[in-house]
Amino acid sequence: MESDLLLPTEAMRQWVADLWRAAGSCEQEAQLTADHLIGANLAGHDSHGVVVVEQYVRALLAGELRLNQRLSLVADTDTLLVVEGHQGMGQSMAFQTMQLAIERARRHGVAMVGLRHSHHIGRVGHYAEQAMAASFASIHFTNVVGCPMVAPHGGRQSRFGTNPFTVGLPRRDAPSILLDFASSAIALGKVRVAYNRKRQVPVGVLIDHEGQPTLDPAVMYEKPLGALLPAAGHKGYALAVVCDLLGSALFGGSTPHPRQLALTGFYNNMLTIVFDPARFGASEPFEREASAFIGYVKSSAPRDPNSLIEMPGDSERRYRAQRVRVLPLDANTVRGLDQAAQAVNALSGAALPPASSLVAP
Repeated sequence: MESDLLLPTEAMRQWVADLWRAAGSCEQEAQLTADHLIGANLAGHDSHGVVVVEQYVRALLAGELRLNQRLSLVADTDTLLVVEGHQGMGQSMAFQTMQLAIERARRHGVAMVGLRHSHHIGRVGHYAEQAMAASFASIHFTNVVGCPMVAPHGGRQSRFGTNPFTVGLPRRDAPSILLDFASSAIALGKVRVAYNRKRQVPVGVLIDHEGQPTLDPAVMYEKPLGALLPAAGHKGYALAVVCDLLGSALFGGSTPHPRQLALTGFYNNMLTIVFDPARFGASEPFEREASAFIGYVKSSAPRDPNSLIEMPGDSERRYRAQRVRVLPLDANTVRGLDQAAQAVNALSGAALPPASSLVAP
């Protein structure tokens, strides 16, 4: 098993931004994309970090990713909106969506915005954090369109995406609550990280092409292909269905079916609900009850004496403290970044150095 390579965090942020500038992104889009991807690695979600850069570059070359797009309004009733993402860079499309949702929620107390036809938006928790930074709570139903990767409950062939569900709840003088998980038993990107690192996946998350349990991540990348399992059996399966229908089809977005499968990468649609918790008029009771409840929950004796009871969002904060200076990346991911740089250099005539040149000695 190869050891991870260590790359300076801020140098990698600059490198990713430079890559997208060279590819044709405007300054804001390049920086938003770099901040988001590095932010995912910082939060411990390597599955949604720089590992996706190579995939994004392939989508750009295939004409499936369009740079420098602006959202367009499809429907607008002040608090209920639908916006079109034009296959634009997902980090920019979702950022613009959240800007709009926050502005309307500030005006009306609540806003629901359906984003459709965006390229991959990455780690959805990032957008809940955007809302919480403005003191707003948010709920997100997101679907994934592209090659299906998750089998329905009781099935053995993949039929839908990892369809995440996300909730952000700000606290006034305490750490926020951030719930952000795939409706599959594991995110596909985590399987890719395991595949790159030549490690097995946990028990109960994958089946092979015959529907048999397996620990081998290769079943998602080498034929004959297997499938991810839904989280918590029928419960995760039902949540994934809701994310496809409520988080996409309801406002004109697409869902996985045979006509949508010939894609190099992935698209996302997302229904976002943003609201001002202060409008309930119970800020003081909320903070008091939240503190009491969280303290009570965390007072439970851990089964492992070397671990702590954590709240949703605690692990992200812990990873950020550990990775503020350097990011651990597997060698296959770094090779993929080098290949992405070569492709962008050939496309644009730029001279972007390989990411491997940043590896700490």
